[in-house]
Amino acid sequence: MKTAESEPITTEVNTSTSEGKTTAIIAYITLIGLIIAFVMNSEKKNKFAQYHIRQSLGLALSGLVLGAIGLIPILGWIINILGFFVMVYMWVMGLMNAINEKQKPVPILGKKYEEWFKNV
Repeated sequence: MKTAESEPITTEVNTSTSEGKTTAIIAYITLIGLIIAFVMNSEKKNKFAQYHIRQSLGLALSGLVLGAIGLIPILGWIINILGFFVMVYMWVMGLMNAINEKQKPVPILGKKYEEWFKNV
């Protein structure tokens, strides 16, 4: 039997995640979306949104590095093409985690993004 005291606590946790869900989803939609999400979350420090902003920031920076590697003829082009598909997979997984309200790292580099951007 549930007590009246336990119900508001679970409601607050769900509300916090639900409030940050929109910001987390926006973070994964283009670089401009990442900037908008960062600004939206600067007033209300929502932990769920912060987590996904960090993951999206990691994906964006990894994409920039991959683009720089793509400037190298032949070998760089091959790495860039393969890396593009890996980045799309990671991006889709991160977006799906945000939509499903899961605080789970993106595959492959998600744990590193947590370490590298813990102060963001």
